Amino acid sequence: MKMLVCGKGGSGKSTLTALLAQHYGQKGKTVMVVDTDESNLGLHRFLGVNHPTDLMDQMGGKLELMGKMKSAMNSSEGMMNLKLFDQEWRLQDIPPACIAENGNVKLLSIGKIHHAGEGCACPMGFVAKQFLKNLKLSDNEMVIIDTEAGLEHFGRGIEEGADAVLMVLDPSYESILLAKKAADMTASLNLPMYFVLNKITPEISNQMRKNLPADKIIGEIPMNQNLLSAGLTGKDIASSAQSIMPIIQTIISGINSS
Repeated sequence: MKMLVCGKGGSGKSTLTALLAQHYGQKGKTVMVVDTDESNLGLHRFLGVNHPTDLMDQMGGKLELMGKMKSAMNSSEGMMNLKLFDQEWRLQDIPPACIAENGNVKLLSIGKIHHAGEGCACPMGFVAKQFLKNLKLSDNEMVIIDTEAGLEHFGRGIEEGADAVLMVLDPSYESILLAKKAADMTASLNLPMYFVLNKITPEISNQMRKNLPADKIIGEIPMNQNLLSAGLTGKDIASSAQSIMPIIQTIISGINSS
């Protein structure tokens, strides 16, 4: 399965991504976390690894990819026929320099913004979309995609390479609005979508549930001081998450039963 995790900025996307990866890895799955957020600089710390070489750099770098995209847009065939991969990839086909590992959990970064004025993130989105659609998995392999904040990834078509969408909602009106819009978009793509409520108290849960379809909510993560501390210090999240793992199991069971 390829599971895409999305939500507003600060909702807990990377935290949930790391917790899911840890759980699947402990159950014996080979887990590839794909970081498609060009602005997220700390996901690797949550996973307890060093940041690997960006896949985009291994494919010629941002300037070269931007040149190919511009040439394609100016051609009669357009972007639809620009292909970055000439064959299907398996996990073992990914360049080793682009992978950081911690047990059964691997991290791949599509690309990052490194310099002021270097241009937009469109090439990262294009690489992510084609890579995910081109990647084939075996039965014991799992991909979890950590996206940038908001809805940009829908516009880039990254969801086309996913099998399900998991949206993280924090206690904010913006999260509710994004959830409703994202639900419409996933429905148009015939993709299953699930909601996880994060940083929740019983009162907040009751209020949020009044504005969301109950059948899409598959888990709630309470406000947790250990997770907040791990996020603040940028530490491996594994040692801080033991009390949360039963909730992560509930979330996974909700996905599997749908």
